Amino acid sequence: MKEFELKYGCNPNQKPSKIYMHDGSDLPITILNGRPGYINFLDALNSWQLVKELKEATGLCAVTSFKHVSPTSAAVGKKLPDDLKKACFVDDIPELDDSPLACAYARARGTDRMCSFGDWVALSDICDETTAKLIAREVSDGVIAPGYTEEALTILRSKRKGSYNVVAIDPDYVPAQAEHKQVFGITFEQGRNNFKIGAHLLENIVTEKKELPASAKIDLIISLITLKYTQSNSVCFAYDGQAIGVGAGQQSRIHCTRLAGSKADTWFLRQHPKTLSLPFRSDLGRPNRDNVIDGYINGNEEDVCADGIWQNYFTHQPERLTEEDKKAFLSSITGVSLGSDAFFPFSDNIKRAYASGVSYIAEPGGSIRDDLVIDECNKRGVVMAFTGMRLFHH
Repeated sequence: MKEFELKYGCNPNQKPSKIYMHDGSDLPITILNGRPGYINFLDALNSWQLVKELKEATGLCAVTSFKHVSPTSAAVGKKLPDDLKKACFVDDIPELDDSPLACAYARARGTDRMCSFGDWVALSDICDETTAKLIAREVSDGVIAPGYTEEALTILRSKRKGSYNVVAIDPDYVPAQAEHKQVFGITFEQGRNNFKIGAHLLENIVTEKKELPASAKIDLIISLITLKYTQSNSVCFAYDGQAIGVGAGQQSRIHCTRLAGSKADTWFLRQHPKTLSLPFRSDLGRPNRDNVIDGYINGNEEDVCADGIWQNYFTHQPERLTEEDKKAFLSSITGVSLGSDAFFPFSDNIKRAYASGVSYIAEPGGSIRDDLVIDECNKRGVVMAFTGMRLFHH
């Protein structure tokens, strides 16, 4: 296939729209079902790069959930503990542990379920039947993978009344070194960002505390590769083989850290015993449960436990998750990793990160206030490595 005509560009008024190769060669993708759009392909091609690099860096299969050209999460194929299975709504899949790819999907899609509503999924490996079953029951725009088993393809083709977008990509495709982009009729050219992220980036530890366990190295690699494909400014919290909070596209880095930290806190609090035992009505769908859980944890616009309101969601009035409950639960969290796509200019980022259980940090370094940031890490016993490489993405 030389080119593919799209319905429209970013918005319905932006026509005509298509994808093609400048050198006239065949596209490295095959559309197996549906008709992906402009933003779908932006998500698909960025997300594929993320999981491909994550698998190369860790040796583990990888999955990411993308929305509007930034990841909501990314994860590697690691089994889920029982509480996390329940929090991710996958505790009813007995064969889950037999598929590392399905485990990676369950983690990635279950991290920030509200932001993943209507997402694009990228899989590093051939999609198997268990992974397809999980994808089929979520609200999603499409999926990209190097291939699909016959059983998986049958399941995915039946999703969304047969219109679900399923794309296969040539895993051996390597793009040209030079990238081009037009803005206001002016063409920009730059070298492709082929910078390799791996454990070697974590060797320059600048804090007094030096111990960096193997699990933290994997989490920091997940964080950094996630940031490579996240709209800047960005920071990413990671834990137990997955990104648990992405703060994307904020002009101020402390706002990135606060946003990502609040998402990480919510991820942990979804596993609080009170949250896991919420007595949902059987007729309440998964997306609505996500909204209610978020309100239950964060006290949003509606008090979901109030008289006259709880009846819409629960079989009986649930016990509230109090501020004291949240503080007590979160205070025991440690071992979280944090990556930043550029240096932390002030120590406030370290203070906020530490409040969400961060014990390990990787950032480029290079600020005139690096000494203050390092000093704050030392005060709190946080291990920090300077990677020496900025990871801006626009």
